[in-house]
Order: sequence, then C-alpha cells, then structure tokens
Amino acid sequence: MRLSQRPWVAGIAVAAVAFLVYWLSNRMFDAGRGDLFYLADAFLHGRTSIDVILGPNDIIRFNGQVYVPFAPFPAILFMPLVAVIGPVAADQLEPGINAGLAAFVVFLAWWVPGRMGVTRWRDRLALAVLLGFSTQVWWVTTRGGVWHTGHLVAMILTLLLLAEMFGRRRAALMGLLVGLAFLTRAPVAFAAPAVALWLVPRPVGLPNGLHDIGPWSDRLPWRDWVLLAAGLLPCLLFFFWYNFVRFGDPLESGYALAVLPEWLQAIRDQGLFSLSHVGMNIDYLFLKTPKQIPEFPYFRPDGLGMSVLITSPALLLALRAPWRDRRSWWLLLAAVLVLIPTLLYYGGGWLQYGYRYFLDSIPFVWALVAMGIAHRGPIRWWGWLLIGWGVLVSLGGVYWAYNLT
Repeated sequence: MRLSQRPWVAGIAVAAVAFLVYWLSNRMFDAGRGDLFYLADAFLHGRTSIDVILGPNDIIRFNGQVYVPFAPFPAILFMPLVAVIGPVAADQLEPGINAGLAAFVVFLAWWVPGRMGVTRWRDRLALAVLLGFSTQVWWVTTRGGVWHTGHLVAMILTLLLLAEMFGRRRAALMGLLVGLAFLTRAPVAFAAPAVALWLVPRPVGLPNGLHDIGPWSDRLPWRDWVLLAAGLLPCLLFFFWYNFVRFGDPLESGYALAVLPEWLQAIRDQGLFSLSHVGMNIDYLFLKTPKQIPEFPYFRPDGLGMSVLITSPALLLALRAPWRDRRSWWLLLAAVLVLIPTLLYYGGGWLQYGYRYFLDSIPFVWALVAMGIAHRGPIRWWGWLLIGWGVLVSLGGVYWAYNLT
C-alpha cells in the first residue's frame, strides 16, 4: 500500500497519537528541574545566571552566582514561551512541553524517511515507532528535567540535519544545524567531519548514489566546506562567549564545576574525559543487564545503564543498509564519532533506563535502518518483532520512571 497524496496528514496523526502516549506517561511525574526555563528567563533579562536553586546537584556556584551547567540552546528555544507565560508556569507545563517535543521527533521520524526513498506507510510507521518508542526517547520524555529535555531538542535538530543531507544539501544550513545541536548536546558536533564528507560529489552517472564505493570525485567541494564552516562558526563563537561571560574562560563549559554526589565526584576526579571511563561506558551501553526480582515486573534496572541490545535490538536492522553506497559509511562514521566523547565522559548518564547518552548517535544509526528499507525492501516479520520487543522494554521504563530512585 502506497502513501496517499497527503503524507503530512498521516504524519501529524501519528505524532498526535504519540503525544497522547507521552503525555499519559509523564503527566504525573515531576522532575523538579526546569532549569532551562529559568535560564531562558535569565537570558530575557540580560543575565546568564539563574536566581533559583532547583537541586543540590548539577548546579554551578561561582562568584556568588548560580549557573546551569547544561548547554544553552534549549533555553534560547524556550525564550518566546517564557516571555509569554513566565518560567514558573513553563516549569509546571514541562511534561506537556516534553511530550510535544517527543511527538515532533516522531513526526520527523515519519517525514524524513520520505527523503530517503521510503514510500510505504507501514515502513514509515515502523521507523517512527522504532525511534519514538523503541529507544530511550520514551524514557527521557517520561522522566523529564533539564538532563533529558536537551536530548529531545538535539534529536530534533539531528533529524532536521538528516532531512537536509538527503534533501537540498545546503551546506550553510547543515553547518548551522550541527552548531545548534552542539549547543544542545555537545557530542553531536563530532559528526561534522562525516557531514563534510557527505558534501563530496558522487561519481557521475550513478543513480541515487548507489554502488558508489570507488574513485573520489576529481574535485573537492571547497565552497560547500566554507559554507558549512560559516554555518557552524556563529555557534562556536557563542559557545566561547557564553563561557567567558560566566567563568572568565572561553574553554570552561561548566561541566567540570557542577556540584555532584560524592561517588560521582570521585569518578569525575579521574578526568572529565578519560580513557579510564571507557570500560564503564561500554558496560552500560552493551553489557549491563537488569536484575531479576520475584515480584512484578520481575526485573529491576539499577539506574546506571542497560545494554542497547536489550532496549533497542531493532537498531541492528542498520546492517541492512546498502554498504556499496558511501553515504552509509558516512552515517556510520557520524554515529561512531559522536559516540567517542560519550565513551570518554565520566558521567555515565545516571539516573537512566538503558544508556541515554547513545541517543546522540541513534539518529544516524536509525538513518541506516531507513536506507536499508529504501534499498532492500520492507522490514520483515522478525524486524517488527525486534521493534516490538524494544517497545515492551520501553513500556517497562514508564513503570520504572516512577519507581526507580
């Protein structure tokens, strides 16, 4: 069955259902950490410090001021809303706001595959369900708070980047999207080299970039690379300015200054980024399993992490990507490059269900799944089972969002 002439209508309908599910999941949970709304209010009043203390941890006390250690673009995004209703009301509406952001992720997961050549409605639905409900998107939407809202905004920006990569490939816009994602979730910036390689012209005469592993083009896209850098540069300059205004050092992001629990402080003392953290993060990402318990729901996560092979096994469908198309390799490169700083980072992502830091890489892996559908045909029954398993595990995350401390 082919999509109707109004795929936008179908996408909006899917997103509306997703919003309802997310809102029913998170409406009773109060994260108590609407830092981004108070930071938006600070920006509106010409300040970079906030005038409230929302928790004992993950805040910065510096020169008698309180600062938010997390990246600032989501706060900039919320400035119009906060200007109208104020930060307190926005904080109270956070479950609905996050549900809306997550629903927009689902809408993009329906729409973007159309640019990749995915035309069948059930395949687009599968991709939307995979990204929205078979990954940690559902968990971060349910838990909410400053730690998780950034994930949703970064995923939206990355999906818009993918839409442009498979669309008009406007280099300046791609650079801007990478930059804004950097100001939301810093590891996403490491995808920039893969995005630059994406702009290299494909060999002439090959339809849709297929089977193009071979000689490079006889010219490099210097103009596009300059435009890519030009789109990224304002975000980098803002990053350095923002750090300098707060801490007097353009390279001090604030993550090294945030107040932490003692056990997490001990890990950070080994280095904000260090090879000593790689084993821990690999365990959280690939190896960690939940503990069996005798009562419902018969398993209990420890909040440190859970293997992606348990939470999102359908991402293995990325293996069906057309590997003779060099674009598949650039997407894989982007996913790996974004993962590198995550594996080196001290934080681990606690408290979490699954490994939420992998959300920064997941859009690129998900795009490989979409390319596999476009070039090798629909998802088979076993692929749907993998997606369904991830949905069931994520549904368990809704329960543990209210019962895991």
